[in-house]
Amino acid sequence: MVSERKRRRSTLIGTLAALAGLSVVLFGTCWLIDFFYLHEVADDDLGPWARLIDFDADTLQSALGSLAQIIAAVLGIAITVVSIVVQLAANRYTSRVADMFFRDKINLAVMGFFVISCINAVWVSVAVSRTYVPTATVLVTIGIVTTSLLALIPYFAYVFDFLDPEKVIARIGQQTLSKALRDAGRGVTDAESRQAATVTSMEQLADIAVNALTQKDKVIASDAIRALREVIVKYLPEKPRLDPAWFEIGDGLRDNPDFVALAPSGLDELRHDRTWLEWKGLRQMRGVFVEAQKAMPEMAHVVAVETRYIAEAALSASEPAVATMTLKFMNTYLRASLNARDIRTAYNVLHQYRQLAEVMLTSADTAEAERLPEIATRFKYYAQLAQTLGLGFVAETAAYDLCTLCELAAERGAEVHDRLLEIFLEIDKEAENPTQERALRGIRKAQAKLAAYYLLRDMAEPARRIFNDMAMESADRLRSIRDEMLAITAKDFWEVTDRGTNFDYVDDARKARLREFFDGFPNLSDSMVSVDDAPASSGPAGVLS
Repeated sequence: MVSERKRRRSTLIGTLAALAGLSVVLFGTCWLIDFFYLHEVADDDLGPWARLIDFDADTLQSALGSLAQIIAAVLGIAITVVSIVVQLAANRYTSRVADMFFRDKINLAVMGFFVISCINAVWVSVAVSRTYVPTATVLVTIGIVTTSLLALIPYFAYVFDFLDPEKVIARIGQQTLSKALRDAGRGVTDAESRQAATVTSMEQLADIAVNALTQKDKVIASDAIRALREVIVKYLPEKPRLDPAWFEIGDGLRDNPDFVALAPSGLDELRHDRTWLEWKGLRQMRGVFVEAQKAMPEMAHVVAVETRYIAEAALSASEPAVATMTLKFMNTYLRASLNARDIRTAYNVLHQYRQLAEVMLTSADTAEAERLPEIATRFKYYAQLAQTLGLGFVAETAAYDLCTLCELAAERGAEVHDRLLEIFLEIDKEAENPTQERALRGIRKAQAKLAAYYLLRDMAEPARRIFNDMAMESADRLRSIRDEMLAITAKDFWEVTDRGTNFDYVDDARKARLREFFDGFPNLSDSMVSVDDAPASSGPAGVLS
């Protein structure tokens, strides 16, 4: 922020100097040509500079009156343009823009200079008489008026640069963080005022995002969401340095809309865990998520991504309470997606949720890995809810994500693997109506894919558990599932997705194990699909029987 401010100041000064230099060169050249070549030589032998400042009182009185009018006009133009531009920016983004603008030192300095210039020009115009001409005062006034005129263009450029949405958002984010961390560790007593200022700034960032969404401005909305995330991410490592008073929840916070509805036990938990700021930030992101679902559904994905980044930062900062909080908001995003029957958003949220689970699984902290069954249970719950709502693809997506988590747990030898597999096998409840058949087929495919992975790694026992779970399926259904999976030869999905890969794709080595898995079912071994690039099946070899 400091370097950005220095850059803007140097740009303003450089533009001003360039305009001043060009003006001096133009006037000086014309004046010297007139003096030496086009004007008759006077009898007083005055040089070009002396002639320039040899003021005539009558003429000067009239000229100074005009200068006063000019500088007043400049001040009026500056105030009019700035007021209109600032008001438009405030209406479009946040009312904080006006406050920030009139607190900026450069803006105050320039506007103050215009006012002083106007007052000085008025006073000088009445100070000149026929018998007395204050030469130095007149020269200074002319210089001030000249500077005012020169400053007009670079100042307007500075104003528009200052009001650039990206810079406004970055400035609010930086100020939010500065207020939260101001005098950290010094035992300050103004915690409540800092809390109020921080909460207001976070709400304004959310307002910018919501306003941008309603105007279909994806760039500004993304910047505002990112700024909210950066406030929390940068705040987390600094929390240990903050005074205990900062984490208290006083009357000011309790009256805030994001806290007033919380039960006393919820407020006590936030105070105990020292997480009120993270709660406030995530609540704002949830509001943006809901608005994005209505205005720009693709931006809901951005909120999920930024929430995952917050969770990962919490894990890095050893803040398990914050990580738990982000899981709750991920669950809330899924619930909102299913309630809105928004399949794409649910698909994207599950993708981010699974990536977060992978980070927890690979974390050096075993306590985080032990929370994976809880996440898997949520996947199962929302998958079954999606089936009930007729959103089969969401259930299928959750199944494949759980399949990926089981594979990763098996690869790392995690203790939670068996529990993850158990939850995975509970997803495919019997269909209550024919519309759920497709979703259940997708879940069975994910389970078969995982079984092939186990066989490839010589993990017969978990593969047998999947085999036993599918044993009651009809031969025709198992055969069609097998044939569809073996027929997939393209790894990449034929549409653009963040996941990139085709759910049903397995490589050649796993295809061989997939054939072996299905070959263990009765009445399937004699009707195998021919796959040219797959190795021949070695048969069940007794591991699944």
